[in-house]
Amino acid sequence: QVQLVESGGGLVQAGGSLRLSCAASGIIFDRKPMGWYRQPPGKQRELVARFTSGGSPNYADSVKGRFTISRDNAKNTVYLQMSSLKPEDTAVYYCNVFAFWGQGTQVTVSS
Repeated sequence: QVQLVESGGGLVQAGGSLRLSCAASGIIFDRKPMGWYRQPPGKQRELVARFTSGGSPNYADSVKGRFTISRDNAKNTVYLQMSSLKPEDTAVYYCNVFAFWGQGTQVTVSS
C-alpha cells in the first residue's frame, strides 16, 4: 500500500518562505517520476515541480527561480522549498508519484 503524507503547509506573508515535505511508504522514491502539484481555490490542479524518470527537475513557469524540488532517497522523502511566496501561490499542495496522491497540505499566502 503506497502512502504519501505531506506536511509543512501554513499561513505566510507575501515574500516569505515555506518548505513542504512528502514522506512516502510502500514505494521507493529513487528514480521515480514524482512531483508536487497544487490546486488553487476554484481552479484545476496544476503541476508545480516534478522529477522526470531521468532525475531532472521540471518547474512550472510561474514558480521558476522561486521554488526548488529536492529529494532525500535515504528518507524516502521529497521536499518543495518555496521562497518569495505570492498570494497567487495560495493552494492545496499535493505530492504525487504515478497514480498515487497525498492528502494535500494547505498553503495560504497573505498580501
